Amino acid sequence: MILIISNNNERTTVKIIEWLLEMKKKFIRIHEDEIFEIKVENKKIFLESNRNTFFLNEISSVWYRRGRLKIKRLRYDNHSVNAHMNEVQHWLEDYVRKTLESKKHINKESNSDINKLLVLEQAKKAGLEVPEYFLADNTNQVSLHNTIIKTIGGNPILDDIDKDLNGIMYTTTIQQKEKKDFFITFFQEQIEKEFEIRTFYLNGKCHSMAIFSQNDEQTKTDFRKYNLEKPNRNVPYDLPYDVEEKIDLLMQTLDLNCGSLDFIKGKDGRYYFLEVNAIGQFLGLSNICNYSLDKEIAEYL
Repeated sequence: MILIISNNNERTTVKIIEWLLEMKKKFIRIHEDEIFEIKVENKKIFLESNRNTFFLNEISSVWYRRGRLKIKRLRYDNHSVNAHMNEVQHWLEDYVRKTLESKKHINKESNSDINKLLVLEQAKKAGLEVPEYFLADNTNQVSLHNTIIKTIGGNPILDDIDKDLNGIMYTTTIQQKEKKDFFITFFQEQIEKEFEIRTFYLNGKCHSMAIFSQNDEQTKTDFRKYNLEKPNRNVPYDLPYDVEEKIDLLMQTLDLNCGSLDFIKGKDGRYYFLEVNAIGQFLGLSNICNYSLDKEIAEYL
């Protein structure tokens, strides 16, 4: 039995499930709004929600895509009993999560939210080229026009519920000094690029795509500012063998067997590592380059 942990309406999950159905494989998909209780039957642990039930020992592989496994904790009126039982339930939950992570898997819930700063340090240790970066709460020592600004963590989507608006924080070139101090922010040397590279890593194998974003002012600094009228040219690409070896070392160090990595091919001919997203999107890359990654993931599970 395959266990899939994902968000509701997550389209990448749907594509892998389509392949599993084609292969006639048994699976259970856990949604973000499900809450499970841990129970025992015939000396075996099983988990039950209002839509799913499964025995822990029947799970053969796990795909952690998004969200998390939510487990309900029982509450007791007596304060002392409740404190004690909370601890007992914690150990039981920990056993369930660690048992699932010990199965054949694609990524884990426990390391899905990796720290960008730690990743960059490990990337340098693995031998990858990393553009110079620093943290600051002002622009006093920032070199204008050749320094970019990024978020320290993830790719936040900002929602304005009142105005029914949302937006993404893009990578931006610093054009002017700020007069006031601000929250500690991530700054990085801007690399003159020949093109960008998106690499999908799965169990030691790299699938890469070159993104020619440099010739369009809209996508020049951040290719995610898609030009829908005149899209960037994207083509399959092979990274040098030594770069792929370093990627493999980095991913093993981070305890990730799957993820999307971003690189820049500089005009100086060097490959610069930018970041890794453990649950990054890959369907676009797969479709454009004919990699059939959704099928490969389904087959692995």
